[in-house]
Amino acid sequence: MRQFATIALNAFMELVRQPVFLLLTTATAVFEIFLATPYYFAFGDEPKLVKNSVLAVMLLSGLFSAVLSASASLAREIRAGTALAVLSKPVGRAQFLLAKYVGLIAALTVVTYINLVAALVASRMTFDAYGQTDVAAVLIFGSGVVLAYLLGGFSNFFLRRPFVSDAVFALVVTVTLAAACIILFTKQSQSLGTAAHVDWRMVPAAVLILFALWILAALALAASTRLDMIPTLAICSAFFLIGLMSDYLFGRRAEQGSWWGTVLYTVMPNWQNFWLADALDSGKSTFHWGYVSKAFLYAACYIGAALAVAVTLFEERELS
Repeated sequence: MRQFATIALNAFMELVRQPVFLLLTTATAVFEIFLATPYYFAFGDEPKLVKNSVLAVMLLSGLFSAVLSASASLAREIRAGTALAVLSKPVGRAQFLLAKYVGLIAALTVVTYINLVAALVASRMTFDAYGQTDVAAVLIFGSGVVLAYLLGGFSNFFLRRPFVSDAVFALVVTVTLAAACIILFTKQSQSLGTAAHVDWRMVPAAVLILFALWILAALALAASTRLDMIPTLAICSAFFLIGLMSDYLFGRRAEQGSWWGTVLYTVMPNWQNFWLADALDSGKSTFHWGYVSKAFLYAACYIGAALAVAVTLFEERELS
């Protein structure tokens, strides 16, 4: 168990020390805030447009993070020979791979949390044609991001600690504090006579996106046992795009009794199960967390299947 925890922790720290990890996380969070600043003139649908866009950015950035992290965590180690060095010790291949996956999903959880904080701030910043851009929120959130980079630079210069990982951990704290200051101490008018508020339904929506990212991470890890980053990205993108259209491509055939439609509809993950933008648009005030629990079980089944394939492929691969 100690070996498993050590490998998982090392995988997590290795990922958060990647410069691309910090840049992608920061760029996504800042872009989500930016999406809430322009005038859209969408005839009252501005909040809907912003929330849908923010969730889409969160999902797409998570896809790239999963592929890049899986490639950095496994494919690069196999290519460099460090995986063979670890496996020369009393560590099984299945244990090694599963520990890598735990470190991978921990890193994706950090990315999703930072994106969620930005999404909550963006949901409060939305306004229609009668509102105005929340400049105070932009400045406070931007200051939180800059402060995280300054703290990372300080620890690197004076304490000789790695800049990237310290900046990531500082970003978790500073954007949380910035969001708290925005929510508690600033005011924003969404429309004439209507005060802006945080849409807390973004939390379960982000949790479901996180479940989808865990599935993508398992698929990316399975592909990374044999392939480099670009082929892995292509395979995961194909699974993602086909899964988005699985209701149209396979669902109707399955309902008509087609055996191949039933098989493909079962094998392909249906990403619509993790997309709650329609529920946000409906104006319902609450989510049923029971649905989130069912989605978790759905995701767990696909994760288990993908990891079983990954372990099989990794067990049969010759390392040199």
